[in-house]
Amino acid sequence: MTVAASARPFSQVDVFAPGPKAGNPVAVVHDADGLSTAQMQNFANWTNLSETTFLLTPTDPAADYKLRIFTPRAEVPFAGHPTLGSAHAWLELGGQPHNMEQLIQECGAGLVKIRRTNAELAFQAPPLTRSGPVEPATLNQVLASLGITADQVLGSNWIDNGPGWLGIRLESARQVLDLRPDFSVMGQLNMGVIGAHENGGPADFEVRAFAPGHGVDEDPVTGSVNAGLAQWLGSEGTVVGNFTVQQGTVLGRGGRLTITSEADAIWVGGSSRTVVKGHVTL
Repeated sequence: MTVAASARPFSQVDVFAPGPKAGNPVAVVHDADGLSTAQMQNFANWTNLSETTFLLTPTDPAADYKLRIFTPRAEVPFAGHPTLGSAHAWLELGGQPHNMEQLIQECGAGLVKIRRTNAELAFQAPPLTRSGPVEPATLNQVLASLGITADQVLGSNWIDNGPGWLGIRLESARQVLDLRPDFSVMGQLNMGVIGAHENGGPADFEVRAFAPGHGVDEDPVTGSVNAGLAQWLGSEGTVVGNFTVQQGTVLGRGGRLTITSEADAIWVGGSSRTVVKGHVTL
């Protein structure tokens, strides 16, 4: 088969996937220099995945590559599973980082570190652009959209690292799994909800992420929201040390994330595997 001169290498990568097609797919367009923002957004809308990314030549000499990230509706400065999936795809197509143990990604949120740990990649959680208590009116909207009462919420906080997240903590994983959101009430809010599994459960915590503001009612597995949740709960002492997260259960997925806390950083990791590889003409 002849590949058109205008075609660009393309990968679709399953991220945070402990098994085949269990995680969250990201579409990755390689060699994307020269594409316009409108072309990128149109393609992201067409893929209809939670995110589509475009790998470009970096403008910062410290970076290995530049990444632009689009939801079906808009560009976002940072997102977690696209970061890991794109790094995996870049390496797989022969990308050579400055440092073989660590990649540096340039994106709208600045420079993001990605390191290799065993068979996984992990990104360093970027600084939050917004934190602190959720305003009463917004919290009331959250409660109404999730169909829960204030006494069921153990904590709430803004955990925004780019996509506009706020975090809600419930007592148990079962409460998280039982949520039946009303997205017409949720409106443009984007939120992550976390609850603890019992000892011996499939992971330490269950997380669900709702992002109707980005055209994704429920995201299967979400690196950025887990990064924000870990920063918030770690700063409050609610979680101490490393832990694991399961996400995507309600959607028939089995996403798994590892959260590693160090003195000066939180790392969010998981496995990635390429499911589709070829070329795309935009």
